[in-house]
Amino acid sequence: MPTRDTAWPNGTPCWIDYGVPDVEAAKSLYATVLGWTYEGGDPEYGGYLTCLRNGLQAAGMAPQQDPADPPRWTTYFATDDADATAARVTEAGGRVVMEPMDVGPLGRMAVAHDPQGNVFGLWQAGQHTGVDIYNEPGAVVWNEAAVDDPAAAREFYGAVFGFRFDAVEGAGDYTTFTTSDRPLGGLGEHQAGSPKGWTVCFSVGSTDAAVDAVTQGGGAVTTAAQDTPFGRFAVVSDAWSAPFSVMQELSG
Repeated sequence: MPTRDTAWPNGTPCWIDYGVPDVEAAKSLYATVLGWTYEGGDPEYGGYLTCLRNGLQAAGMAPQQDPADPPRWTTYFATDDADATAARVTEAGGRVVMEPMDVGPLGRMAVAHDPQGNVFGLWQAGQHTGVDIYNEPGAVVWNEAAVDDPAAAREFYGAVFGFRFDAVEGAGDYTTFTTSDRPLGGLGEHQAGSPKGWTVCFSVGSTDAAVDAVTQGGGAVTTAAQDTPFGRFAVVSDAWSAPFSVMQELSG
């Protein structure tokens, strides 16, 4: 089971969280879909919950702060210096919407928009180092952005995080991004009818069962379950229209 308990390297998608209008209903839905349990929710941290898979940190969840801001899963990128990275966001044409701030002893965070308006976060680890479990059912397996102008997005994220972008054969303009020898996520052109901006893919034991659980919980299917070279994949949205995808590793 892939796990980690130390800070993630700079530029790595290291954490995800979700501000949702109905936390209790969301807890029930994601417990069914992803097998999560929960801890936290202290008023000191705005009711913020840690979502656990097998007792390990997989994600965060909290009450929605701004009713005008659509519910979404936010991807956070690891940084050794949130202030310096936030400054690069501005220099590269993005906008910092939540200036770097300390979250007690847990770490330092910021939230930003890229020049095309897509939301992402920064996380400088303290006691909280990010996800403890990944690439396992109930945990994140991939983060990617669907944007209007992929070339401009690559220029921006390359300037902020130092990413190298590698083409994926047969995938059109889709590229992976990395700072080392393994892909950290993906970036491609937004297609009509699909989610826009940064989205999260969760590993699941059964894609079909996960899709059924989402729809029974009031969600919807955007891309029906299908087999791909990487696994059985589907794109869904939950009962509050927050999109995400699910992937089941193909056997054999």
